[in-house]
Amino acid sequence: MATTLVVLGIIMVLVGLAGSVLPLLPGIPLIFLGLVAVAWSGDFVEVGSLTLVGIGVLGALAMLADFVASTLGPKRAGASGWAVLGAGIGAIVGIFFGLPGLLFGPFAGALVGEYLATANVEQSTRAGLGTWVGLLVGTAAKIALSFAMIGWFVLAWYF
Repeated sequence: MATTLVVLGIIMVLVGLAGSVLPLLPGIPLIFLGLVAVAWSGDFVEVGSLTLVGIGVLGALAMLADFVASTLGPKRAGASGWAVLGAGIGAIVGIFFGLPGLLFGPFAGALVGEYLATANVEQSTRAGLGTWVGLLVGTAAKIALSFAMIGWFVLAWYF
Protein backbone atom coordinates (compact mmCIF):
# COMPACT_ATOMS: atom_id res chain seq x y z
CA MET A 1 0.00 0.00 0.00
CA ALA A 2 2.79 2.43 0.92
CA THR A 3 4.62 1.90 -2.37
CA THR A 4 1.40 2.43 -4.30
CA LEU A 5 0.79 5.72 -2.48
CA VAL A 6 4.34 6.90 -3.17
CA VAL A 7 4.12 6.05 -6.87
CA LEU A 8 0.66 7.60 -7.18
CA GLY A 9 1.82 10.68 -5.27
CA ILE A 10 4.90 11.17 -7.43
CA ILE A 11 2.82 10.81 -10.61
CA MET A 12 0.34 13.37 -9.29
CA VAL A 13 3.13 15.81 -8.42
CA LEU A 14 4.70 15.44 -11.89
CA VAL A 15 1.36 15.92 -13.66
CA GLY A 16 0.72 18.86 -11.33
CA LEU A 17 4.02 20.46 -12.32
CA ALA A 18 2.97 20.14 -15.96
CA GLY A 19 -0.38 21.65 -14.98
CA SER A 20 1.40 24.68 -13.56
CA VAL A 21 2.28 25.56 -17.15
CA LEU A 22 -0.42 23.90 -19.24
CA PRO A 23 -3.97 25.20 -19.20
CA LEU A 24 -6.85 22.92 -18.17
CA LEU A 25 -4.73 20.82 -15.79
CA PRO A 26 -5.32 21.61 -12.11
CA GLY A 27 -1.61 21.78 -11.32
CA ILE A 28 -1.54 23.11 -7.78
CA PRO A 29 -4.30 20.83 -6.42
CA LEU A 30 -2.60 17.82 -8.04
CA ILE A 31 0.74 18.71 -6.47
CA PHE A 32 -0.88 19.11 -3.06
CA LEU A 33 -2.83 15.84 -3.29
CA GLY A 34 0.29 14.04 -4.52
CA LEU A 35 2.25 15.32 -1.53
CA VAL A 36 -0.55 14.25 0.81
CA ALA A 37 -0.47 10.76 -0.74
CA VAL A 38 3.28 10.49 -0.15
CA ALA A 39 2.88 11.75 3.43
CA TRP A 40 0.11 9.20 3.95
CA SER A 41 2.46 6.45 2.77
CA GLY A 42 4.59 7.22 5.84
CA ASP A 43 1.53 7.45 8.11
CA PHE A 44 2.14 11.21 8.38
CA VAL A 45 5.19 10.58 10.59
CA GLU A 46 7.83 12.27 8.42
CA VAL A 47 5.45 14.95 7.17
CA GLY A 48 2.73 15.89 9.61
CA SER A 49 -0.46 17.86 9.45
CA LEU A 50 1.13 21.21 10.34
CA THR A 51 3.54 20.94 7.40
CA LEU A 52 0.71 19.90 5.09
CA VAL A 53 -1.37 22.88 6.21
CA GLY A 54 1.57 25.17 5.45
CA ILE A 55 2.03 23.57 2.05
CA GLY A 56 -1.70 23.96 1.47
CA VAL A 57 -1.42 27.67 2.27
CA LEU A 58 1.38 27.96 -0.31
CA GLY A 59 -0.91 26.20 -2.80
CA ALA A 60 -3.73 28.62 -2.07
CA LEU A 61 -1.31 31.54 -2.51
CA ALA A 62 -0.22 30.09 -5.85
CA MET A 63 -3.79 29.90 -7.10
CA LEU A 64 -4.53 33.39 -5.77
CA ALA A 65 -1.41 34.84 -7.41
CA ASP A 66 -2.35 33.25 -10.73
CA PHE A 67 -5.88 34.63 -10.49
CA VAL A 68 -4.77 38.13 -9.50
CA ALA A 69 -2.06 38.33 -12.18
CA SER A 70 -4.31 37.04 -14.93
CA THR A 71 -7.04 39.47 -13.85
CA LEU A 72 -4.94 42.59 -13.26
CA GLY A 73 -2.88 42.27 -16.46
CA PRO A 74 -5.88 42.62 -18.77
CA LYS A 75 -7.59 45.17 -16.50
CA ARG A 76 -4.56 47.48 -16.45
CA ALA A 77 -4.42 47.28 -20.24
CA GLY A 78 -8.11 48.12 -20.56
CA ALA A 79 -8.92 44.74 -22.09
CA SER A 80 -12.46 43.53 -22.54
CA GLY A 81 -13.78 40.13 -21.56
CA TRP A 82 -13.30 39.12 -25.18
CA ALA A 83 -9.54 39.59 -24.82
CA VAL A 84 -9.47 37.36 -21.74
CA LEU A 85 -11.59 34.74 -23.49
CA GLY A 86 -9.34 34.95 -26.53
CA ALA A 87 -6.25 34.52 -24.36
CA GLY A 88 -7.73 31.36 -22.84
CA ILE A 89 -8.53 29.94 -26.24
CA GLY A 90 -5.10 30.96 -27.50
CA ALA A 91 -3.46 29.17 -24.58
CA ILE A 92 -5.38 25.96 -25.28
CA VAL A 93 -4.65 26.07 -29.02
CA GLY A 94 -1.05 27.00 -28.25
CA ILE A 95 -0.51 23.64 -26.55
CA PHE A 96 -0.48 22.01 -29.98
CA PHE A 97 2.38 24.26 -31.13
CA GLY A 98 4.83 23.50 -28.34
CA LEU A 99 6.66 26.14 -26.36
CA PRO A 100 6.18 28.93 -28.94
CA GLY A 101 2.46 28.21 -28.92
CA LEU A 102 2.30 28.29 -25.13
CA LEU A 103 4.16 31.59 -25.05
CA PHE A 104 2.45 33.40 -27.92
CA GLY A 105 -0.95 31.68 -28.12
CA PRO A 106 -2.45 33.71 -25.26
CA PHE A 107 -1.15 36.98 -26.75
CA ALA A 108 -2.55 36.16 -30.20
CA GLY A 109 -5.86 35.04 -28.73
CA ALA A 110 -6.20 38.19 -26.61
CA LEU A 111 -5.31 40.37 -29.58
CA VAL A 112 -7.93 38.72 -31.80
CA GLY A 113 -10.55 38.72 -29.04
CA GLU A 114 -10.05 42.41 -28.31
CA TYR A 115 -10.06 43.26 -32.02
CA LEU A 116 -13.39 41.47 -32.43
CA ALA A 117 -14.76 43.54 -29.55
CA THR A 118 -13.34 46.95 -30.51
CA ALA A 119 -12.02 46.84 -34.11
CA ASN A 120 -9.16 49.01 -32.81
CA VAL A 121 -5.67 47.71 -33.61
CA GLU A 122 -3.88 49.86 -31.01
CA GLN A 123 -6.28 48.89 -28.21
CA SER A 124 -6.13 45.24 -29.31
CA THR A 125 -2.34 45.23 -29.16
CA ARG A 126 -2.34 46.87 -25.73
CA ALA A 127 -4.95 44.39 -24.47
CA GLY A 128 -3.01 41.47 -25.95
CA LEU A 129 0.21 42.56 -24.25
CA GLY A 130 -1.46 43.23 -20.91
CA THR A 131 -3.24 39.89 -20.95
CA TRP A 132 -0.07 38.09 -22.01
CA VAL A 133 2.05 39.70 -19.29
CA GLY A 134 -0.60 38.87 -16.68
CA LEU A 135 -0.68 35.23 -17.76
CA LEU A 136 3.13 35.01 -17.75
CA VAL A 137 3.42 36.58 -14.29
CA GLY A 138 0.69 34.29 -12.95
CA THR A 139 2.37 31.22 -14.44
CA ALA A 140 5.77 32.22 -13.05
CA ALA A 141 4.22 32.63 -9.59
CA LYS A 142 2.54 29.23 -9.86
CA ILE A 143 5.79 27.56 -10.90
CA ALA A 144 7.79 29.22 -8.11
CA LEU A 145 5.24 28.35 -5.45
CA SER A 146 4.89 24.80 -6.81
CA PHE A 147 8.60 24.24 -6.27
CA ALA A 148 8.37 25.88 -2.85
CA MET A 149 5.62 23.39 -1.92
CA ILE A 150 7.73 20.46 -3.08
CA GLY A 151 10.86 21.84 -1.43
CA TRP A 152 9.11 22.32 1.91
CA PHE A 153 7.80 18.76 1.70
CA VAL A 154 11.24 17.31 0.93
CA LEU A 155 12.83 19.27 3.77
CA ALA A 156 10.15 18.05 6.18
CA TRP A 157 10.52 14.45 4.99
CA TYR A 158 14.31 14.31 5.41
CA PHE A 159 14.91 16.72 8.29
